[in-house]
Amino acid sequence: MRYVKIKAFDCPDAWYKVLNEIWYNGDRFEVGYGSEVSETKKLNLSIEIANPANRPLVDFMAPCDMKYVNWYALKYLWSGAIEEETYTYGSRMREPVDQVEEAIKRYVEERRDRQVTFVIRLPEDIKKSITSHKKHEPPCLSLIDTEILGNQMNLTCYFRSWDAYAGLPANIAGIQIFNEALVSEINRRGNMDIETGKLIFHSKNCHIYERQYKMVEDTVKPGEDRRRKMLGTKNS
Repeated sequence: MRYVKIKAFDCPDAWYKVLNEIWYNGDRFEVGYGSEVSETKKLNLSIEIANPANRPLVDFMAPCDMKYVNWYALKYLWSGAIEEETYTYGSRMREPVDQVEEAIKRYVEERRDRQVTFVIRLPEDIKKSITSHKKHEPPCLSLIDTEILGNQMNLTCYFRSWDAYAGLPANIAGIQIFNEALVSEINRRGNMDIETGKLIFHSKNCHIYERQYKMVEDTVKPGEDRRRKMLGTKNS
């Protein structure tokens, strides 16, 4: 099992570097059970994003747009249940204990607390099946850990399994928006001026599916020159 550490400037940079690393150095893994039975390329990896608040949040080649990212952040992460979904990350964080509300209250009381962790995965998720006709789909995002350091709210997140091509760009951008909403509410209630800080992610199985190989190749190879031009324009 190959383990890789990736340091990225912002969210688009993180997505591109992850795809590049998996494409060229990923282990081949045959998925035998899960949301999709397929050959994959995967890595056990960590990502440190130094400036996740930098815009744009989504790479120009990513298969998602900001309309979807905003929906994901505010409905799937921040809010509770969605009628057509069995659960959302937000419903897991809001019920039976409203962890988001408790986190806000705790940081208003004591900003130096190191114990404020949102837990999404439940013990019963270890079971293989919910019903006889539907495979069990435990949450990919297992936890979001938080800490205020240097007047910045830093988040550390763990994904047990992570679709690097289609899921990762929306996930990291959405979690940044979630963090901005969290910080805004803490500042409003506590009369503080904290800002969002780093995003750090860990995943034991960050992967691309075989059906995505051509799209990833098209993103990584031509994207090298295109991203250099884009970053050059951004930094000029």
